[in-house]
Amino acid sequence: MRKKIIISLSILIAASMLLTCQAFAETNFKYGGSERMRHEYWKNWLDMDNCQLDTRNFFRFKTSLWGQMDIDKDFTLYAKLTNEFKSYAYFGGTTSSAPDKTASKKGYRFDINEVVFDNLYADMKGFLDLPMDLRLGRQDFLGTYGEGFLIMDGTPQDGSRTFYFNAAKATWHMDDTRDLDFIYINDPRDEESLPVINRLMVPSASTPSLDKAPQLLNTTDEKAGVIYFKDKSRKDKYLELYYIYKIEGMEGGTGYQAQSGEINALGAFTKCNFSPYTIRKQVAVQFGDYGTNDRFAYGGYGFVDRDFKDAKFSPKLSAGAIYLSGDKKSSAKNEGWDPLFSRWPWMSELYVLAMAKETQVLGYWTNMQIYRLEFSLNTTKKTKLSLNCNYLRANTQVAASSVFSGTGKERGYLPQARFDYKINDNVTTYFLGEYLKPGNFYEDNDPGVFLRTEVQVKF
Repeated sequence: MRKKIIISLSILIAASMLLTCQAFAETNFKYGGSERMRHEYWKNWLDMDNCQLDTRNFFRFKTSLWGQMDIDKDFTLYAKLTNEFKSYAYFGGTTSSAPDKTASKKGYRFDINEVVFDNLYADMKGFLDLPMDLRLGRQDFLGTYGEGFLIMDGTPQDGSRTFYFNAAKATWHMDDTRDLDFIYINDPRDEESLPVINRLMVPSASTPSLDKAPQLLNTTDEKAGVIYFKDKSRKDKYLELYYIYKIEGMEGGTGYQAQSGEINALGAFTKCNFSPYTIRKQVAVQFGDYGTNDRFAYGGYGFVDRDFKDAKFSPKLSAGAIYLSGDKKSSAKNEGWDPLFSRWPWMSELYVLAMAKETQVLGYWTNMQIYRLEFSLNTTKKTKLSLNCNYLRANTQVAASSVFSGTGKERGYLPQARFDYKINDNVTTYFLGEYLKPGNFYEDNDPGVFLRTEVQVKF
């Protein structure tokens, strides 16, 4: 019997509470939407080998519509529907791997995909006249916790189509400057609790005409509990402390999530302002188990930012390093870093794809050192140029294969360039380019390429 995810119960509870409210005269409705259009080109993202057919050249279109009902200043209901579909100009690989039943590798048609509930939640402020806010249901945590180091994307398997968590969050306002969040998360591998429009059944011998299986959301079912403390009482120092308990691998896992595991994560994030310098740093340790083995891993990062607000173009310079421990094959213990809910391209759009070949899990950041230099310019009031240079290393070698050398730890050099142009408050565009020069971590050293052009319209 399928699990009843917290959304259904949460909305029913919220609705019953709202029906007892006498302030319906204050009800206010808001609505809007957005259209995101992207063209992307990927080359050698899978294996750094020109001989392999892993080139992608395609368009992707994401449409979102949202509505919000404010019952009064303390009660809100919010819903958002999202669809993203793709059209391929080229899809390298075998015919069977193509995302379309067409035999040709060119001219893939525009195919409207699943329309899903991207968000559906109830907000209750001052719950029971306490300094407590509740948000119950399907919700985003984008940019909410520790710069997305461990909590960012609850549905990593569908890329950037959605980011939501099926969650219940209670925020205790300890005072004007300190908050304590309590979060329960239940993210299944497949959609189980809300309807999907235009959902496809899994192709089979009896239904060979179907294009593809329904979109997975995760590699496996995942549950978690989070206690998260935020302190902004000091003007020159911002602090976050957290404890995360996560269960994963309960069903259908693969690769680095092939076995069930329990993970405890303790960490801290600080941001210190010594104008014109800012220091950002985060560190966390993980312990628990992976299958029958013990787990102990650690990771973190540190960056120094320097702004030049009074200089022409207001340049900004950042330098820092990232470290995520890797699993030592000589040890029975699992030392590999688990990204928890951070399987998103926070370091690189290209390398978040490349990691999938190593871990068999999309976006699974682990076994990594990154030394990073960032430079940005506000070239005009509406444009911004960002240039990054990264040097990547592995902490431990991986087994030799047709992709990995098995002897080296140098992942390679990864320069990145991005140009943003804000046409107006409702229309934004950018171009992003990434180029990986592979090191001796790989068997081959043909460069990897990622290119994206995006236009986003809000209405």
